[in-house]
Amino acid sequence: MTFWAYMLHCADRSFYVGHSDNLEQRIAQHESGEIPGYTQTRLPIKLVWSQAFGTRMEALEAERQIKGWSRAKKLALIREDWTLISSLARSNKEK
Repeated sequence: MTFWAYMLHCADRSFYVGHSDNLEQRIAQHESGEIPGYTQTRLPIKLVWSQAFGTRMEALEAERQIKGWSRAKKLALIREDWTLISSLARSNKEK
C-alpha cells in the first residue's frame, strides 16, 4: 500500500500539509469541504506537492517535518529547489 504526504495551497495563500493512504479521495474531500477544520474555511485549495511513502509512519513523519518549515522552505520544496532547502536548513541551525 502507498501512503502520501501532501501540501495544499489555500485560498488565503496559506499552506496545509497532511498525509493519506488515498490521495485522490482526500483531495476531493478537502475540495468539497467535507473535512472539518483548516481547509474547510480556506477554499478553494490546490494540490501543490505530494510524495509517496511505503508506510504510514514515513508519510506522517514527512508531514510533521514539513509543517514545521518556514514558508520559504515550503515554497522551495514545491519548486524542488534542493539547494535552497539545504541552505535554509543550515541557516536555521545557526540561529
